Amino acid sequence: MKPTVAPFPTTRLRRMRQSPALRRLARQNTLSVDDLIWPVFVMDGKDDETPVASMPGVTRKTVNRVVKAAKEAHDLGIPAICIFPYTGMEARTEDCALAWSPDNISNQAIRAIKNAVPEIAVMTDIALDPYNINGHDGFVEDGQIVNDRTVDALVKMALAQAEAGADILGPSDMMDGRIGAIRAALESDGHQNVTILSYTAKYASSFYGPFRDAVGASSALTGDKNTYQMDPGNSDEALRLVERDLSEGADMVMVKPGMPYLDICRRVKDSFGVPTYAYQVSGEYAMVQAAAQNGWLDHDKVMLESLLCFKRAGCDGVLTYFAPAAARLLNG
Repeated sequence: MKPTVAPFPTTRLRRMRQSPALRRLARQNTLSVDDLIWPVFVMDGKDDETPVASMPGVTRKTVNRVVKAAKEAHDLGIPAICIFPYTGMEARTEDCALAWSPDNISNQAIRAIKNAVPEIAVMTDIALDPYNINGHDGFVEDGQIVNDRTVDALVKMALAQAEAGADILGPSDMMDGRIGAIRAALESDGHQNVTILSYTAKYASSFYGPFRDAVGASSALTGDKNTYQMDPGNSDEALRLVERDLSEGADMVMVKPGMPYLDICRRVKDSFGVPTYAYQVSGEYAMVQAAAQNGWLDHDKVMLESLLCFKRAGCDGVLTYFAPAAARLLNG
């Protein structure tokens, strides 16, 4: 039903913008620390961290430093932290067996965080690209990224992460059928309470470059990911993917990237009403940081505005590298 607005001057829409108090009363969407998930990169080594050149302010951290980051996040009120592994080329293989090893760096980090900061939720990434010599999210056979064999591997990866203590599994691979297979395995293996936040509408985007630097995948990747990630020109397909993943057992869904796909966030939330998240990806983060460092944008104001737009688009939360900086501002 279209609202009726009286003509000017009876209606003066500026009245509700006249003071901070009135603007706060009329504000439809607000951003809080509860909306943030902080992605962090973990690497082998002892008590060390190295900067990611294409992501100013972001570092790869050894497990003990990731634990310190988790403590920082908890102290700031951030409810969840998401683990991504950095794997050198020397550790990558065709069979990707390290992906489901109980002792890989991700699973070490999960256990260490849950031991030190049990209150914080630990989210993981499920895809083969950090372990694949070809840099792809799935196995490559005769130049093709194969689906069903990859799903079998993703199930093993999911079970290893659940056993390590992960609270939220994040399948980011975009293989068909992986949510149902992972959910069935979790149920049968006694991990009924582990949550799945599916990267449901993950687009074949050019905004991922700095992330691939961070996880060591830039030099490994052969070809592109267009046969399994979504075409940026499509939106109806995203709704079909959400419907499928929910029917297979996903608890939450994600749109990735974030700001270039706010229309998808809105359509997903309006169509399904389920917990909906966006990933403010590395390219989005790097652009804001670069512009701010050049004095072209006000860093803090643009950061908070960029995060608020996700709430306006219907998101319940956002994965963002800005999480600790945003939390400090939101906490005053």
